[in-house]
Amino acid sequence: WNGLGWALPRCDQAVATLLDDLADRGLLETTLVVLVGEFGRTPRISRGAKAIGRDHWPHCYSGMLAGAGIRGGTVYGGSDSQAAYVHDRPVSPEDFSATILHALGIAPETRLSPDGFTRPASLGEPVHDLFA
Repeated sequence: WNGLGWALPRCDQAVATLLDDLADRGLLETTLVVLVGEFGRTPRISRGAKAIGRDHWPHCYSGMLAGAGIRGGTVYGGSDSQAAYVHDRPVSPEDFSATILHALGIAPETRLSPDGFTRPASLGEPVHDLFA
């Protein structure tokens, strides 16, 4: 009913093909691939007055990082049995952004403007356990 039976296998195939192609060309170690949604989804189907679906859910969601020094095949963290709440090794959005910046060779504390007075690019800490 939601199209995921069609979309997810195609996404999986496309991402796998992209990663294989980058590796074959010797570009995977210098390219960061990020696959993440803008928000998690409720662990249960919501039945509202207008539609059936899964609403935004800020408590638990997943993302994928590959290349740029990220150790392949690693699963970091985990959720409870309902995928409702983080159960093990949570990563905040700030830590996720710091991890992306670290993979790109940018210190998370780098200021967004050369004046030195703006906020840092990220207030988080990189998840070093993800790197080879």
